[in-house]
Amino acid sequence: MICKRMIVIFGCMLLLTSTAFALTGREIMEKNDALPEAKTAVSQVLMLIHQGSKVVEKEFEIKSKKYENDEDKTLITFTRPTQIKLLTHSHKDRDDDQWLRLSSGKIKRIASSDKGKSFVNSHFYYEDLTSRDIDKFDYTYIGDESLNGVDCYKVEGIKKKDRVYSKSVLYVRKSDFFVIRVDLHKKDEFHKYIEYFDIRPVSGILTAHQLVMSLSDGKGKTELKVNAVEYDKDINDSAFNKEAIR
Repeated sequence: MICKRMIVIFGCMLLLTSTAFALTGREIMEKNDALPEAKTAVSQVLMLIHQGSKVVEKEFEIKSKKYENDEDKTLITFTRPTQIKLLTHSHKDRDDDQWLRLSSGKIKRIASSDKGKSFVNSHFYYEDLTSRDIDKFDYTYIGDESLNGVDCYKVEGIKKKDRVYSKSVLYVRKSDFFVIRVDLHKKDEFHKYIEYFDIRPVSGILTAHQLVMSLSDGKGKTELKVNAVEYDKDINDSAFNKEAIR
């Protein structure tokens, strides 16, 4: 018969072993950051803005390119119903730069104080259209959760310098470390969330073909449907100059 003392010791050994192999929030996000990704991407996207019983449709193209200094450049060009363009230069060690070309042709720089404003009357903010650099966040593992039958790590992210969200909670699939949902908080209150659906590989890169940004109160959402995507296509750097959006 195993004595109680041995049971306690064995239980402590199991606890120590499981703790030793537990991942921190930072480690989980490093595994997500290490997933294969392309140097360039070109996507054709349908945007559906749901406001009550009304649905507004817009279409746009996204071009993006990564650079050796871990900075990204992205150009969003609307093809209908407007001629709006948004150019984003994401930086590793400072705030991202964004410029908006209005239908009138006027170029407007998006100030840091405006990054929490709606983009083209959707439920996405300008802040949501910047890249996520893990070094700009402090991450904490806060538990596990099953989301739509998928086992996930829950990781809290607090941006070291952010004027829009007080924190985010990321749901990371245990099977492959792909993020399938992010809860966004403003002033420590649950504000909205984005979900990623129809996730499948394209040229060996896991790609969500449907994204839905929803308000926490259920009073509106914006859906993005990726109709086509092509990776590692040659894109000239000039496509991301400010002159390119004129």
